[in-house]
Amino acid sequence: MPSVFTHAAVPLALWYASERGRLSGRLLAAGVAAAMLPDADVLAFALHIPYADAFGHRGASHSLLFAGMLAALALALARQLQAGRLQALAFVFICALSHPLLDALTSGGLGVALWWPWSEQRLFAPWRPIRVSPFANNFFSARGLQTVLSELRWVWLPLALACMGWKVIQSPRGRRTGADT
Repeated sequence: MPSVFTHAAVPLALWYASERGRLSGRLLAAGVAAAMLPDADVLAFALHIPYADAFGHRGASHSLLFAGMLAALALALARQLQAGRLQALAFVFICALSHPLLDALTSGGLGVALWWPWSEQRLFAPWRPIRVSPFANNFFSARGLQTVLSELRWVWLPLALACMGWKVIQSPRGRRTGADT
């Protein structure tokens, strides 16, 4: 898995790339929570639930169904999130889904149960450039530093470049008018 901090990168990038005021702070916080929440499944280790179990790490909480359930909750709470219903649903779904998709890009673990409950199969992306993050105690180690550097290279930097590019395209100088063509 990427570190929990890196899972916040997608909602933060979407918020930054949006127009000012387009996403409320509450909706951003819900998106960050939705992007990080699937890793609460590490509590399964303390409950002696095997990693490969459907409710083990990277299991049910890393599925499309789980992302959909979080999105449905955001839909129900749209007013409290200071967002339109469709906006709350879509933003939280994308943020929650970003978690297993990033995990599928990592170099270790058993893969993600993206299709749970329809399939117990664990999936990886064909290309896995992100170093898998060590668990809590070992995060502040040489391996943890290698993970952070990998995440900066493969997640934060591309998202930052995409956001800056999007801002340039959206700026008045970056837009072409009919007179320019």
